Amino acid sequence: MPPAIDTSRPTDLLHAHEGKPEGSFLHHLHERSADTWHQLLQAGLRSRAFARDDLLPMGPANPYVYIVLEGVVRQDRYPLGTGPGIPTVTRFRGAGQLVGEAALIEPTSFVDTRCLTDTVVIPCPARYFSALIERRLYEARLALLHSLEDRNRTDEVVYGMAIRPPLERVSRLLAHLADTAGVPDPRTSRHTVITGPGQKDIAAALQLAVSTTENALRTLRHHGVIEARYRQFVVRDVDSLRHFVGA
Repeated sequence: MPPAIDTSRPTDLLHAHEGKPEGSFLHHLHERSADTWHQLLQAGLRSRAFARDDLLPMGPANPYVYIVLEGVVRQDRYPLGTGPGIPTVTRFRGAGQLVGEAALIEPTSFVDTRCLTDTVVIPCPARYFSALIERRLYEARLALLHSLEDRNRTDEVVYGMAIRPPLERVSRLLAHLADTAGVPDPRTSRHTVITGPGQKDIAAALQLAVSTTENALRTLRHHGVIEARYRQFVVRDVDSLRHFVGA
């Protein structure tokens, strides 16, 4: 079992699949069958907390999948190898998503998955989870397939529009994060707080220079659309942010 703090409380987990972002694994699971979530919990799944900057244990020594309950993680792939100046494929995943799914096909597969916030997940051995959804929990398998298809389509729009202007791309990613990882600002319910991804994370995800990303963020700040705090972006006006996307 991964070395993290067990945070499980049955009353918390019972309703943990509710209210998750549209398109996520837990959203699809809740839409299809609330009873399936309860059956998953009866299989012995427990939640665990990881600190900011922790890596989720994956790979040959830890062939796990993780259901993200709270927090944001950054995933990095290295299709061209590693080294100075070699780009990564970077994606952000938030609450409701299942990560590490490649281990369901090949137990030794993994992708670097780092917590950008304090993060609560439900870990499950990949082989055990695969057996559950194949033999007993058909609705969970369908929910996973639907969520992965939704994720692929969203990734194409959010991360794959390299020909679009940087301001539009940064705005699109922030709008996506506001929808999938944002929480109401405790200072005012009118604003949405995105915690975790910083300027360098956004630059890596969009394969933009840090200076180009900063210029886009500066424009959004100038127009009063966002406010930058340490490891946080406060979206002051989501509708205005979507205007820069062109939606």
